[in-house]
Amino acid sequence: MINRELIDPKSIVIVGGSNDRSKVGGALIKNLTEKNYKGKIYAVNPKETDVQGFRCFKTAAELPDVEMAIICVAAAYVKETVEELANHKNCKAFIILSAGFSEVGPEGESLQGEILEIINRNAGSLLGPNCIGALTQHYAGIFAGPVPKLDPKGCDFVCASGATAAWIVEKGMLMGLSFSSMFTVGNSAQIGVEEVIEYWDETFDPDSSSRIKLIYIESVSQPAKLLRHASSLIKKGCKIAAIKSGSSESGSRAVTSHTGALASPDSAVDALFRKAGIVRCHGKEDLVTTAAVFCHPEPAGRRVAIVTHAGGPGVMMTDTLEKGGMQVPHLEGPDTEELLSGLFPGSSVANPIDFLATGTPEHIGLIIDAMNDKFDNIDSMAVIFGSTGLTDISEALDVISEKTRTSRKPVYTVLPSVVTAKKEADYFHELGNVSFSDEVLLARALAAVAKTPKPAGEVELPEIDVKAVRTILDGCEDGYMPPEKVQALLDAAGIDRAGEAVVSSKEEAVEKAMELGLPVVMKVVGPVHKSDVGGVALDVNDVESVENEFERMMKIKDTTAILIQPMLSGTELFVGASYEEKFGHMILCGLGGVFIEILKDTAAELSPVSRNQASEMIASLQSYKIIQGTRGQEGVDEARFADTITRLSALCEIAPEIRELDLNPLLGTRERVVAVDARIRIGMGNEKIGMWPPVNCKQANSLDLYLSQP
Repeated sequence: MINRELIDPKSIVIVGGSNDRSKVGGALIKNLTEKNYKGKIYAVNPKETDVQGFRCFKTAAELPDVEMAIICVAAAYVKETVEELANHKNCKAFIILSAGFSEVGPEGESLQGEILEIINRNAGSLLGPNCIGALTQHYAGIFAGPVPKLDPKGCDFVCASGATAAWIVEKGMLMGLSFSSMFTVGNSAQIGVEEVIEYWDETFDPDSSSRIKLIYIESVSQPAKLLRHASSLIKKGCKIAAIKSGSSESGSRAVTSHTGALASPDSAVDALFRKAGIVRCHGKEDLVTTAAVFCHPEPAGRRVAIVTHAGGPGVMMTDTLEKGGMQVPHLEGPDTEELLSGLFPGSSVANPIDFLATGTPEHIGLIIDAMNDKFDNIDSMAVIFGSTGLTDISEALDVISEKTRTSRKPVYTVLPSVVTAKKEADYFHELGNVSFSDEVLLARALAAVAKTPKPAGEVELPEIDVKAVRTILDGCEDGYMPPEKVQALLDAAGIDRAGEAVVSSKEEAVEKAMELGLPVVMKVVGPVHKSDVGGVALDVNDVESVENEFERMMKIKDTTAILIQPMLSGTELFVGASYEEKFGHMILCGLGGVFIEILKDTAAELSPVSRNQASEMIASLQSYKIIQGTRGQEGVDEARFADTITRLSALCEIAPEIRELDLNPLLGTRERVVAVDARIRIGMGNEKIGMWPPVNCKQANSLDLYLSQP
């Protein structure tokens, strides 16, 4: 719970306050005073009577009422301090910097729980323990790292790691970023990253709130909350970038399907961020670079003009942009000739636009104006301007600053001379600008921002036979479903499948093969990886071959029966689902058959998956050209492929007990996408408890009606 006292306390006590500014308690008071905190400051330290000019008390019991406490004493003394402040001093907000709690083991976790219980009982807020504090517009309550410029329209930042927060802020400051707030959550005993995002959303003011949100998170413990509030913020006009570090222990999962092997907690995070509209970053530099991109207007498209007085950076940026799906359009025609005539001989305007090391500030202005007024095939500009340290470049930066403010198209300024032109860069930032130190990092950020979709809207799933699905699943035990139930489940979901029969005698095999129509495919029932054990026979086209293959296959270890299907042809496709703890089902698609193992070219989204999302998944595959049809090979009906994906998602939405599901292969043609092999593994985990409606809801015949039941 984030309350007013945590954001805007009228009085703060530093428990462990010190006159030594190199200590935590001393650095805190120094930062509070230097950043002009307007409320009352107290300190508790049994060895002092005065701390940096503020009254100091021997114990917390001697204090007057105080709204917030920042505690930096040993863990053993924290509980008694919190008890005194919460129960007797009307303290409603606590920032516990001290370590020695859940991060050190069961004993510390127990102590942390006792402290949390006291604070919750008194309707208080708790940040930490084991953090470096918080920054808001009202106070600078941190002890580590530089204290950035606090600007209501700067970046809001929440970080799971205190040291990482300090380093990210430092890097951001070097680029001219300002900050509106920062929360370091430490052990997240009460307030975690998701709670801070929720607070940003619920208190968002379109007139006064920051529109840039930065996140560093190590464990997504509440993905639904993160998705709901991040999506809401972005729909309100915010931009969000996030680092998710660390990985869950996916190796411990008992996966036996292609989907289970290809899905992972990290791919679930990727899908979650895409669904929310969050730009995923993979390091501190990525995060602050993306934040600096957010400080500029959103470009109309992906076409970038690179303006530079040094050839190498322009080439490197071009390569990186084009690899990331951006465009660096070639410029030609009368307008380029006119622009070239205004530059020194030897300049190039083909894009990158190289105006030479001898180019002047006026040349920069001329180029930016031309990109705005003459070239409709340019959406934004990157100006790379460095210095050898021999001349002052302030005049050029004045021009770039002015043009950035007046340009109709975003202008991203790269100042690579972080040592030789530091003074000029600082001056550029003082003018209210942000800059980038590396053109390749900028190019990567521009590509990542451009690729990140807007938040997903409401998802309308196809209607499936919910009553039949629930009837089938309620009678299943843990493990792989028998073929006949898999068939029934696919039929209930409306997923087209090949006709098939499961047989256990040679005579029955011949009978069913004739009914289905020769030639047929025969597969073992029992072994998981059929091809690996010789358990698949294709194009079985006469009675004698059916009998021989039946006898051969029944001798394969673990085989209990034989599955017979008509021999079909088409492009081999794959659709699957895998349940990820806390996230729900991951839906995957790609090429099927052996290609899934060789190429591992899959697209993944979190369920529910809409028709548009399914189509985007298909189009994002590296093998998409094969699906479209190439070099005389027939393509696949993409609408039917997308329909299969959405039907699988609808099935998973009402079937949490599905742990792994493979439709591999599906055979796709211009007329049909049909499942010819399917495996479904059921597992009744704790996630099912309390998740689904009462039994009477299973009488519903549509998904909407089923989910609307109380």
